[in-house]
Amino acid sequence: METNAILRPLYINRVKPFIGKNLIKCFTGQRRVGKSYLLLQLMTIIKKDDPDATIIYINKEDLAFSHLKNAQDLNDYILKNKSKTFKTYVFIDEIQDIIEFETALRSLLLHNDLDLYCTGSNANLLSGDISGFLSGRAIEITVYSLSYKEFLTFHDLENNSVSLEKFLKYGGLPYLKHLPFEDAIIFEYLKNIYSTIVFRDVINRYAVRNTVFLEQLIFFLASNTGSVFSAKKISDFLKSQKVNIASNQVQLYIQHLTNAFLIHQVKRYDIEGKKIFEIGEKYYFENMGIRNAMWGYKLQDRGKIIENVVYNHLLIEGYSVTIGIIGANEIDFIAEKNGEKVYVQVALALLEEKTIEREFGNLKKIKDNYPKMVVTLDHFSGNTIEGILVVELQNFLLNNW
Repeated sequence: METNAILRPLYINRVKPFIGKNLIKCFTGQRRVGKSYLLLQLMTIIKKDDPDATIIYINKEDLAFSHLKNAQDLNDYILKNKSKTFKTYVFIDEIQDIIEFETALRSLLLHNDLDLYCTGSNANLLSGDISGFLSGRAIEITVYSLSYKEFLTFHDLENNSVSLEKFLKYGGLPYLKHLPFEDAIIFEYLKNIYSTIVFRDVINRYAVRNTVFLEQLIFFLASNTGSVFSAKKISDFLKSQKVNIASNQVQLYIQHLTNAFLIHQVKRYDIEGKKIFEIGEKYYFENMGIRNAMWGYKLQDRGKIIENVVYNHLLIEGYSVTIGIIGANEIDFIAEKNGEKVYVQVALALLEEKTIEREFGNLKKIKDNYPKMVVTLDHFSGNTIEGILVVELQNFLLNNW
């Protein structure tokens, strides 16, 4: 581990209460968001608190562990190498590359002298049948790209408009701290990460045959970031572009992309009817740098980029997020956490009266008393509008509201 590695307390603090507990601690998230470094940082913390601790570290991207192919291999290796006298802390990086890993984890949980940690790059790693299979003995912590605050720390930057612009353009993959802020260099690195995600976590994992369509779909979602689409609408549009693909195939490919954490699919919620709409979702990218590297950083997309960044920040802060619908009007985000809500509209600028009327008018239609705000690039330090806050994007990203 690098001696100058930067801690990410947001995630370390979430897992600390469970260190030493008979639970599987699993970090999930897109490739290269820093999951491996979190494991290494946890090892350092554990070794400092318990010098007698035995640590087993298995990195499935290291050829040294290529012999661990299935659950039996994993189980046998850990039991063979664990301490006979002290607690053994087991860290497994990219565990989804081990066949039926959940069987091994359930068996290893029977050993009270083991403490289990793992990472994975698949959103279904501990969901559905696997979660039931592990009988509630696992906790999942999703790791995201760097927040704006982390971005400033990693790159030793001041909080100003220039730093914000770098964040919007390049995104928050931690490794960027080792690269100069030059488009050609950073975008080349990000394009390679994009290719790794698409080929390893989508095409290879799901045996995707129509790779040309898959890439067209990703470009379509990049072009229409934050727009409402159903699988059928996407299928119909692509047919108009001479790409014939069934809507159920579109939905399947979208699910593959969300499982790989390349994109997020966000449902719409009827505020008055209190129900989720079954069709029509929005799509946002997990990492804006990757989106911009393969689609381009375009002036006309600025509003979409800001909306995507606001959505990502709400996720980082632990909110579950939906799109709000009230009558014929839309609320960009309903963010919920610990039984509380906040309503968020995003506007590139508030220079025109009709924009102000639309963004604030939609929020005024909501009759409950939860906080409401409009996030914008504009600098404004005046009054609220009937209690609705105006929050500058930089302040929102630093939680100064």
